[in-house]
This record gives sequence, structure tokens and C-alpha cells, in this order.
Amino acid sequence: MLVAQIMQVVVLAGGIGSRMRPWTNDVPKPLLPMLDATLLERVVEGVPSELVDEVIVAGGYKVDMIRDYFKKTDVDFDVRIVPEDEPLGTGGALGNCRDIISGRFACFNGDIVSSLDVGPMLEQHSSMNVKGTLALWEVEDPTRFGIVGIDNARKVTQFKEKPKPEEVFSNLINAGSYLLEDDVFDIMPKHKHSLERDVFPVLAEEGSLAGYPFEGYFIDAGTPSSWHEGVLRCISEKRYTTGSVSQGSWHQGKTTIARNSMVQRGCIVAGEVSDSTLLRGARIESGAIVSNCLIGEDAVISRDARLDGVIVGHRTTVPEGHKQSEGTI
Repeated sequence: MLVAQIMQVVVLAGGIGSRMRPWTNDVPKPLLPMLDATLLERVVEGVPSELVDEVIVAGGYKVDMIRDYFKKTDVDFDVRIVPEDEPLGTGGALGNCRDIISGRFACFNGDIVSSLDVGPMLEQHSSMNVKGTLALWEVEDPTRFGIVGIDNARKVTQFKEKPKPEEVFSNLINAGSYLLEDDVFDIMPKHKHSLERDVFPVLAEEGSLAGYPFEGYFIDAGTPSSWHEGVLRCISEKRYTTGSVSQGSWHQGKTTIARNSMVQRGCIVAGEVSDSTLLRGARIESGAIVSNCLIGEDAVISRDARLDGVIVGHRTTVPEGHKQSEGTI
């Protein structure tokens, strides 16, 4: 029987969230709310809370906001920020944490929402006596991803980043979630580098890297469309402790007529809303039609406006009758 070991958890959150602008102009991506928790909290949810000693955020963008948020928010873990003064890549960002990490730790890319349960992954990792275990997800077309080959014992045998169709040897991709021993820092350069290109292949070559395929769902919630996919999955999996669900929508406050959407507290919906996220205080006026949109805090979508696939910034007013497909306002 595995004896549970308390671990530090590192979240790699160095990016500026450009694909989620203009939302991220004001709010760093780890603090964007997905139902009643931040994206960062969603990322670490897969680790049983009794195993989490401390969450270390390796970030370079608006880190003071992240630090201040968790100082005043009641969460089950301590949060420490390790700032990046310049972009260091996935490897450099993790390497930046080497002086405060000891023993075994978990590491996650900063926008992964998945069904991964780290408990069984931890059991496999411990039993195999390896320096690293990568969570793996199966896809039909792996050419857009980093693919990973494993043998029958789940040892990683090879990697290929974004293979051509004729180079595909596996449909398992790197799912951005890892268990690592602090020995990994011994092979990591001290400068900017990539875990995927510079570290994992070395571990695989020495036979000290394993793979852990999992099933359920895996969403990289860093784009508007995948953000909505994450919202719907969190609703269907009941990954919330407050609010209520009606017409496929999660409401933090009063129920509205929105369909398949996330509606935070203080929103007013007098028009049609579907497949969208409405942050705190957003107002959709009568005659307005909003679909597949991300509507910022206190934004106003005026009468008879029609928006499809648009990100609307916080405190922005969309004029009466404005029509737009895709893009930002």
C-alpha cells in the first residue's frame, strides 16, 4: 500500500495570456474565474488536497495580483510566487524554482482542465522508481502536439514534437501534467530551455521516465473556444460548490435566461445569450444576441447588438445595433 507523501505543486504560468485578450490585459490568466474558482485552482484540483503542501506559481505576468488574490482568499494550500524577470521557457521557469523545491513534486501547465486523478498516477510513479512520470492523453490527430511512445511497462521510449503524418509512432500526447523527483534539476540547464525538448528526452534516454495514460477529458483552456469547453465540462462534472444550474448554465447569482453559459454574480440578461461566459456585472440589453462570446466584468452589450465569437473587454460598452463575428472589442 502506498504511503501518501505530501508534495509541492508547481504551476507554470509564465505566459501573458495573449489568446484571451482583452480579458488578460487587466487580469492574469491564472486568476480568470471558471465557475466559482480561478483557473489556477482548477489546474491543481486533480491533486488530492491532503497531498498538497504548497502551490508554487512560476509566473512572469501580473504576479503581484496573483499573490494578493491568494493572500485574501481561503484556499486549502499556501501559495508562493516565483517571478520570471524574462521569459525562460517551460524548463527555465521550473528551474527557477530549484532552490525552494525538495523531494518529489507535481508540475502542471497553467491552463489544463482535465479529469486526471494524481493519486493513481502517484502510485505508478512510486512503484516504477523513475525520476519523472508524464500524464498522457490519446488523440486522433497527434500532429499538432508532442507525441510520446511508451513500452508495455509504461517506460517512455521516444518523443517527437509536432510530427509530420508519416512520422507518427503514437497517438499519446504530453498532457502538460507531471510528477518529478528533485533529481531532475541536476540535468536542467541554468538558462532558458524547454522541458519537452531539453529535459524529457534526456530522462527517456537514461530509462528514468514513465508515462501514465488517463481517460475522461483533457482541455487546454487557453483559447476562447477551449475556455468554453472547460466551462461546460466543469458544469457537467459538477465541479462547483456554489451557484446553481439551469438550462445548462451555471449561475452564481439570480437565474437568467442564458443557455449553456457561465453567468457570474450581478449580471443582467434581457437579450439572448448562449454558449458564453458573462463575468461579474455584465449586462445584456433587450434585443441583443450574444453567442460563443466572452463578456468582461461590467461590460454592457447594448440593445439589438449581435455578437458571435467575440471577446468583450472589462467595463466596455458595445454600441446599440453593433454587429460583429469573431475578434475583440
